[in-house]
Parts: sequence; C-alpha cells; structure tokens
Amino acid sequence: MKESKRSKRMRQPTSRMLSVSGQAAEKSHTAISHTPSERPLPDYVTEVCEHTSVRVGAPLPLGTYARGAGVNFAFFSRHASRVRLELFDHSDDATAARVIDLNPARNRTGDVWHVWVEGICPGQLYAHRVDGPYEPKDGHRFNFNRLLLDPFATAISRLPTWEFGPARGYDPSVSEENSVCSPVDNAGAMPKCVFTQEHFHWHGDRPPRHPWSATVIYEVHVRGFTIHPSSGVEHPGTYRGLMEKIPYFKELGVTAVELMPVQEFNEHQVTSINSQTGTPLGNYWGYDPVAFCAPKASYSSSGGMGQQTLEFKEMVQAFHDAGIEVILDVVFNHTA
Repeated sequence: MKESKRSKRMRQPTSRMLSVSGQAAEKSHTAISHTPSERPLPDYVTEVCEHTSVRVGAPLPLGTYARGAGVNFAFFSRHASRVRLELFDHSDDATAARVIDLNPARNRTGDVWHVWVEGICPGQLYAHRVDGPYEPKDGHRFNFNRLLLDPFATAISRLPTWEFGPARGYDPSVSEENSVCSPVDNAGAMPKCVFTQEHFHWHGDRPPRHPWSATVIYEVHVRGFTIHPSSGVEHPGTYRGLMEKIPYFKELGVTAVELMPVQEFNEHQVTSINSQTGTPLGNYWGYDPVAFCAPKASYSSSGGMGQQTLEFKEMVQAFHDAGIEVILDVVFNHTA
C-alpha cells in the first residue's frame, strides 16, 4: 500500500462536533465527533480530514465499497435502535478517532443501516457499535459497550493477543449467565475491520474445473503445511509459503487443494487448559469463523492490515496458473 505523506502527522486535538450531509450541513442529522490521538498515524492509514463530508449512503452492497471520493458503509441489523460507525487510527486503540452516529430516519433502509464518508482510504480501520434490546431468552444481546466487527469486512486487523473475555456481551460476575449486560467497553482489546481496495489484476483468471473423474484433492492446513523448517520454504506458515509448494503438489498429481478454514478466527478463544502442562489451548483449526470474507491475517507473510487480502488473491491465482483448483472449507452452521 502506498505511504501517505500525511501518515506521519500528529493528529491535532479537537473536540468539534460536525453535522454534515451532502451539500447542506444544516440538513443533516448524522453527527461526527473527533477524538485526538497522541500517536502518529501508521503508514497504512491516511488521515481523515476534520471537515469530513458525510452523506446518507446506500444500503447495498453490504460491507464497504469505494464510491466517488469516499466509502459507503452498509450494516444489517433488523432489531437495532441505534448504530454508530467508529474510525480508528491503530488496531489497539481504545478510543475512536472519528465517531459517526447514524440517524434511523435517514441512514436506514429496511433492515440495513448505511452511510457514505468522504476521504476514506485503503487501510482505514473501522468497527460498529449497535444498541437495541438485551433479551437473551429472545435471542437479543445488544450491548453498546461492545465494539462489533463488520461481518462483510474483507480484512480484520491483527492483534498480538485477541482476548476472548472482552468479547462476551454479558457480565461474567453474575451467576446466571447472559442475565446482565456487561458494562465494560472492549474497544482496546478488539481487532478492527480494515477497508481494502486493492486493484488486483486477475488477468482473465478462471478455475481449471477438472472433471470429477480426474480430480485429486489434497486437504491442507495453510499454517501447518509449511511451518516446520523441513518444508524448505522462505515464508513458512503463510499463503506465500503454500505458493512455494506448488511444484510439490504438481509432482504428486494434485488437481485441487482444499484449504482448511482460512476465514478470520480468534486463535485465543478456547478457554480449555492442557491438563499436563497447564498452558491454555489454542484454536488451531479455525472452525469458529468471525468474518467469512476476511482471509486469516496471521497466515499472511506481508502484514495483517489489509495485505492479507492481496496475498490470498495472489495465492489463488498462482494455483490456478498451475492448473490447480482451490476449494475452501467454510463453516456456515456457527460462528465465533
């Protein structure tokens, strides 16, 4: 991603509250609040102008997409009473740099909440807060103290440790589980969504589509297949490392690789303990996805702030160029 000259700036403190929409600020009911950040912006984030223009936006497609000089955000929630979009400068920030409260009378179409924000560039970190009923018995667990990931995000930022505890929406100190909404804010302990917009050139790429009678499938775990030094790859445990093994797959006569879950998941969500060592067990296999459209950041050799999406595409294209299909193992019956 290109480095912005403004990415080295220190953000100037401001407490201004802006209300702007389209060409007429006075007609808007969508508010932006600004919170100062004392750290310089990382290279992958371009500073959003203080006088950012905000418009109503469109309900489709869901997730994010570039539109003109900005980005459209669309988020589905049928029972929400309040939705907020928060923009962050760093993955571990506990406070958003920009906060945009959506007006249900303007920024909602059916069950979809939406807003268009000017000046958003690839690498921008974002997440949502959603309020509504907290009635676990009816399936409603809204908690405005909890930062939520966009289920249609194409990348999730990487954190050194993604704690499972702060993800709980209920208060664990109460004996009856789920009975009380947690008052703790989890923003600092949560990864953020990353807006990506790589102009990837597929060059007419098409899946090989071998006939089933001639198909040889090799099931593989992206990290496990090349993590050991004996694999002899330059980028062990990554999408790029798997690309390096394409000649090996060809030698075996493999026509398709079936990748065990590569959608983003929390490796630290397992609360079980190894009975022999006393150390926490990890989620190695990934059968608890949190974002179906986001390739696993820790499987990327080039970075976890959107670069994982590009590297994943490069891997798929490399396999297709070699005449090998790519099949994804996706878990739809539950998420983390």
